[in-house]
Amino acid sequence: MVVEVVEARPLEGLRLWLRFSDGKEGVVALEALELPGLLSRLRDPDFFAQVRVDPELGAPVWPGGLDLDPLVLYARALGAGLPLQALPQVNPSD
Repeated sequence: MVVEVVEARPLEGLRLWLRFSDGKEGVVALEALELPGLLSRLRDPDFFAQVRVDPELGAPVWPGGLDLDPLVLYARALGAGLPLQALPQVNPSD
């Protein structure tokens, strides 16, 4: 099962409320993260408020093609590791 973001809402303080495809919800705080390059645009409150969910990507997106990885957001929002069932399996003998 791949975990996707199905709903996203911007909160004050560069925080993002998220609902995931498995029904779990959480908040990701982005203010303390390094946001290099295009990600620095997220620090603009007006830009940050334009978040929406792209149903094809299953991820929160902003204008200009900026998006955040739903698996990383899941791990941060729920204080858990990446959902292993969503990662590809590697067979060392291949």
